[in-house]
Amino acid sequence: MLKGFFNVPAPVNEPILGYAPGSKERELLKAALADARSKQIEIPMYIGGEEVHTSNKGKVTPPHDHQHILGQYSKGEKAHVQQAIDAALAAKANWENLAWEHRAAIFLKAADLIAGPYRYKLNAATMLGQSKNAYQAEIDSACELIDFLRFNVSYMTEIYKQQPPVSPKGSWNRVEQRPLEGFVFALTPFNFTAIAGNLPTSAAMMGNVVVWKPANTQIFAANVLMQIFREAGLPDGVINLVYVSGPDAGDVIFSHPDFAGIHFTGSTGVFQNIWKTIGNNIHKFKTYPRIVGETGGKDFILVHGSADPEVSSTAIIRGAFEYQGQKCSAASRVYVAKSVWPKVKEYMTRDLATFKMGGTEDFSNFINAVIDENSFDKLAKYIDEAKKDTAVEIIAGGSYDKSKGYFIEPTVIVTKDPMYVTMCEELFGPVLTVYVYNDEDFEQVLDIVDSTSIYALTGAFIAQDRYAIEKATQHLRNAAGNFYINDKCTGAVVGQQPFGGARGSGTNDKAGSMINLLRWVSPRTVKETFDPPKDYRYPFLAND
Repeated sequence: MLKGFFNVPAPVNEPILGYAPGSKERELLKAALADARSKQIEIPMYIGGEEVHTSNKGKVTPPHDHQHILGQYSKGEKAHVQQAIDAALAAKANWENLAWEHRAAIFLKAADLIAGPYRYKLNAATMLGQSKNAYQAEIDSACELIDFLRFNVSYMTEIYKQQPPVSPKGSWNRVEQRPLEGFVFALTPFNFTAIAGNLPTSAAMMGNVVVWKPANTQIFAANVLMQIFREAGLPDGVINLVYVSGPDAGDVIFSHPDFAGIHFTGSTGVFQNIWKTIGNNIHKFKTYPRIVGETGGKDFILVHGSADPEVSSTAIIRGAFEYQGQKCSAASRVYVAKSVWPKVKEYMTRDLATFKMGGTEDFSNFINAVIDENSFDKLAKYIDEAKKDTAVEIIAGGSYDKSKGYFIEPTVIVTKDPMYVTMCEELFGPVLTVYVYNDEDFEQVLDIVDSTSIYALTGAFIAQDRYAIEKATQHLRNAAGNFYINDKCTGAVVGQQPFGGARGSGTNDKAGSMINLLRWVSPRTVKETFDPPKDYRYPFLAND
């Protein structure tokens, strides 16, 4: 075996392509979209080295064109979960014994495949399957996932380099980072293809084997991810992709003695139930499982009286309505000082009036569909209740239509009650609620922002007054794991803003950082003594 202390390529953030009219990338992406829409594909599960098809099928349709069928996926059951676990455990010994640089090479190659030949296929799958526009798909399924893979390889080497600083004369102290003893379960959401790619690969990169269950509404792009991983040289069984119900997966996985950890992004309720189940079954496991989760958010933007109104408006409408408000980080509650509200409102309504809404294939559409009918119905209900409530005012939007796709018009509600239902409950869609406060009540509003929600994922503060910025930054230190000053509360970039929140928003293990990768290893300390003692007696035992 070759030996050496290897330096990996220095990671840099993947450049974001613009997709402007006449550009080569626009032409290639439109071709990929047309190709994906022109056929129906059969999407298998991937267990070990097998593509597994079943007779029980689920349909894949674009949320913005729900009568068009992109393909069918094979639904699994409990037996497939067990097969995936068996395949993972069978692959474990060879994978964890593979030299780290060869594991690194696989994921670096995957990043290059996404940056190159698979870029437009993966972006098109995300645009069609998850109803993201070209820019939102580019920053997600291309750039962020590439960054996860490249930066995580670099973080992996940093972890391996961490060694005890002292080895006294006659001995050598060292630490090795072992993968977890067992398998990791990756449970991924619909809204980010990058998250779907990162959760299984970050654990696998550290030598673990993985059973991966994506959200059904992300399967179209997940299938492309598995094609990329396999082409990059990922050995069979290291990551196993199954499409099963949550209860079926949980019944098998959370009772298995080799369950070693879960990497999760999804709802708070589901995560809390998983944690409870793991706790109830703790006596069944060989090790204490690692529980890593990023869950919901009721993310805020607080606008101070010293804020620039146009900066505030742009941050609010981008933070609230990009990807239809379906980002964990999306703004859904806004607090604006009364002195600047007239101008902020003017700029917001001006820009909202220019929004175009429709399918992702038309690149002029800023707003696309929400993910499915359940989400649509929930959001429509909240909008209807706001229309009937004389205590609030809808100043923009308020319409919806699911005849062709699940379209919710970006809606802005203004309330006089900072505890109004849509200021408190997570909606996960393009519905924003604004509370206008008196400038002299700023410190009271800080308390309200901090205490309104169980969540603490993202938040933003917009101001020119540096004393106010310092006060808000300190006062809201526990209200958001990612805090933005004079910017929107979305858009964390790997290598720049490690992402994650606390309180009801998760374990704050910061995806896109070394912190996260440390959860997928179990250190072993090794002390080697070169000239060990041969007599038990210490000097103090000698007679005077």
